[in-house]
Amino acid sequence: MKRMFFGYSVVVLLIILAIHGSVANDKVMSNEVAIDNFSFRPDKLTVPVGATVTWINRDDVPHTVVSTDKKTIVSPALNTDEKFSYTFTTAGTNDYFCSVHPHMKGTIIVQ
Repeated sequence: MKRMFFGYSVVVLLIILAIHGSVANDKVMSNEVAIDNFSFRPDKLTVPVGATVTWINRDDVPHTVVSTDKKTIVSPALNTDEKFSYTFTTAGTNDYFCSVHPHMKGTIIVQ
């Protein structure tokens, strides 16, 4: 009986560790912004200084990622499934938009 209980305990522990590893991997991927259905998702993201954010175009039309100052972040036009990454080296609020579809807006907060 004790041996069976120990066996079940080991299985439960392995499942918990697998779930924890999956959640940890999700956290690594949380610096991604999907461009989908003419919107940035999430439209607001908080990251630490030094973090790299990657935008991925999941739409069927091209989009860009451009900071409102039109200098800090300037991506080329991204076709379907193309990516653009930017590393934030200073703290602050970074508003951006799609220059092709200016109603699409987002914010990266760097702390």
